[in-house]
Amino acid sequence: QVQLVESGGGLVQAGGSLRLSCAASGRTFSTYTIGWFRQALGKEREFVAGTGGITSYADSVKGRFTISRDNAKNTVYLQMNSLKPEDTAVYYCAAKRGLIIFTTARSYDYWGQGTQVTVSS
Repeated sequence: QVQLVESGGGLVQAGGSLRLSCAASGRTFSTYTIGWFRQALGKEREFVAGTGGITSYADSVKGRFTISRDNAKNTVYLQMNSLKPEDTAVYYCAAKRGLIIFTTARSYDYWGQGTQVTVSS
């Protein structure tokens, strides 16, 4: 069982930055893929970035977002720069066993409660 807690969301102006954190419980954190997803109002949940054996990004955030993990702290970070209004969403972190990154939400077994990111124009 893995429990995930996101933090770091908030309100920021377009062009600004935020860093999200995902703190996980469990002693085998390093063997899990962690993904960041987001869900805007009225839209489906979409993959943003993932870290497993490698890192992967959605095209919409490449060059602006950076995912990193600190296995000693059981924490994954999502550094978000050059934020745009269309990045506004609830951001979730999710975990799955193994280090192959999948971009579909149903592939992940554990989810955090989400953190709101709002980017004003």
